[in-house]
Amino acid sequence: MRTRWILVPLFTLMAAASAQAADCPALLEKQGSLPELRGKEQVDLCERFAGKPLVVVNTASYCGFAPQFEGLERVYKTYHGQGLEMLGVPSNDFKQEDADIEKTAKVCYANYGVTFTMTKPQPVRGSDATPLFKELAEQSSAPKWNFYKYVVDRQGKVIASFSSLTKPDDPEFTAAIEKAIASQP
Repeated sequence: MRTRWILVPLFTLMAAASAQAADCPALLEKQGSLPELRGKEQVDLCERFAGKPLVVVNTASYCGFAPQFEGLERVYKTYHGQGLEMLGVPSNDFKQEDADIEKTAKVCYANYGVTFTMTKPQPVRGSDATPLFKELAEQSSAPKWNFYKYVVDRQGKVIASFSSLTKPDDPEFTAAIEKAIASQP
């Protein structure tokens, strides 16, 4: 009898984990997790972003487009209440990111007030790219420079991608975000 009381919660937990994995789009599942910029934790992409509209952007602290952090933060704050998530992934693929993670964190959090999820620097182009960016490239194109933005719907499909020249307040970028928010899980 006692064994039954232990097994029922265990089976329930296993079923919930299995359902979550089944609902996680390949875009997120292939990557699994990424190390968060501040701290030693891992960001479980399925747990954090599955079923949610998402903006993914590769960033660099010393890029001339770094002031876009402010606009991206405004977008995040404007749409987060409607379910939007944002993932910033610093990268040194274009030789504009600091090797010191603390300096990268300072640029994001202290200089620009970022509150959306940021990871430790990752490769985003070519054969060394993380699985997340390989999948983004397959669905769209690889980042051509820093602050390349991907808008992903709730099913993990890229709705649109935007060059570094596209500012976060651009009407087409906003329209893509609203389309992602309106998408069905």
